Amino acid sequence: MPVKEILQIGHPMLADRANEIDIKTISSPEVQDWIKDLVDTMRDADGAGISANQIGIPYRLFVMEITDNPRYPYKPKMPLTVVINPELTFLSDDKFTSNEGCLSVPNMRANVERHLEISVTYYDEKGDKQTKYVRGYSACTWQHEYDHLDGVLFPHRVIDSRSFCSWESFKEYQEAGYAKHVEELVSKWGA
Repeated sequence: MPVKEILQIGHPMLADRANEIDIKTISSPEVQDWIKDLVDTMRDADGAGISANQIGIPYRLFVMEITDNPRYPYKPKMPLTVVINPELTFLSDDKFTSNEGCLSVPNMRANVERHLEISVTYYDEKGDKQTKYVRGYSACTWQHEYDHLDGVLFPHRVIDSRSFCSWESFKEYQEAGYAKHVEELVSKWGA
């Protein structure tokens, strides 16, 4: 499938709540093509995840995958995961600081507070209902993509505006320290 244009912050579709997908249509060629487009676009952009509304599809669908990603060398691995109509629940009040970027907010990063323990119920690409319990650093990727479906981008959640920086500045001045922070989180909480 072709790589799609990624909508940028300020586009109206990124500010709206995405629509539910009729689960009876998950196996349809249309929905399967959306999934393929998302995977191809995410991989082409070296993203850790991407939501359907980021490529102009106003439905509650996102994909995530973390392998040897040059943008996120410190992130724990995650197999390709297709998430349709998710329902996310916070399992505790424990939080951590996540330094995040976004394909729809190019060349920017900032600190966001994320929950450490979540539960997500969703449908996969086959239409099977899944429930995942996610603890630790990987919980931020799930929350980041879930936020997109509600029209929320990471700049809306920034806890300190002084943490905004470019990708280049992050790589040069902050990535090593942040990687250590992630390592400590993974050591304590798991991926």
